[in-house]
Amino acid sequence: MAGRAVTRFAPSPTGLLHLGHAFSALTAAAHGWFHLRIEDIDRDRCKPEFETAIHDDLSWLGLDWPQPVMRQSDRLPAYQAALARLAPLTYPCRCRRGDIRAALSAPQEGALPAGPDGLIYPGTCRGRDIRDAGPDDVIRLDAGRAFDALGIDRIAFRDQVIMPGNDHGLTRDQFLDGIGDVILSRRGMGTSYHLAVVVDDATQGITLVTRGKDLFDSTYIHVLLQRLLDLPTPDYLHHRLIRDDAGRRLAKRDDARAIRHYRDAGVTPADIRRMIGL
Repeated sequence: MAGRAVTRFAPSPTGLLHLGHAFSALTAAAHGWFHLRIEDIDRDRCKPEFETAIHDDLSWLGLDWPQPVMRQSDRLPAYQAALARLAPLTYPCRCRRGDIRAALSAPQEGALPAGPDGLIYPGTCRGRDIRDAGPDDVIRLDAGRAFDALGIDRIAFRDQVIMPGNDHGLTRDQFLDGIGDVILSRRGMGTSYHLAVVVDDATQGITLVTRGKDLFDSTYIHVLLQRLLDLPTPDYLHHRLIRDDAGRRLAKRDDARAIRHYRDAGVTPADIRRMIGL
């Protein structure tokens, strides 16, 4: 394994895997030593039958991975430790989506500003002390203070597909305007996708993150968190997306594109590879 990249495929068991998942998993496996990770922090939406289906579908595609499989629901203490380390740069937020939308709507008109974490938070609760956090609060990163704590005005990473060999960077102001104060711990979860994925990638020694280019902008968040937590920044490969006949990105609601249905119809793994352009 010396010299090989360490990659991972990290699906959420909230539905059946589709052709886009097949492309992402096979791409990761083709670029290094492959890990499977189950991102099941959303306990309300994650189902055991979908987790079983993930293992079955990936095995049918010819993939294997080290055991035991990392499951995020087993790792809440690690996320809480990271959150505690970031506490001086965080604050509790009681705002709901409707509150944020209302704050952004007045007095401006037109489309509301959105980034990789949804609507860009206007900072309504930024003055609250983290020690006042309650069970109905989310925990947000004060992005401006985070840049200041690091003493930097820009973060950057390299991508192996999108302009390979060039740095993709955001200045402090660009981050604040285009991404803002992201959520590090959601209500009832004890963490968030952004915090968990950064902690898990470091724990598993991931050296190459392969994922769809729809997550490209999220990488700026992850690089910032890696810097704040003194974690290594892996290489990145944001691959193309698999789309339907109308050009829409496949989602789990596209049940007709589920790998399980193709299997039941007699399609072979080789057929799947041809269908997704591998």
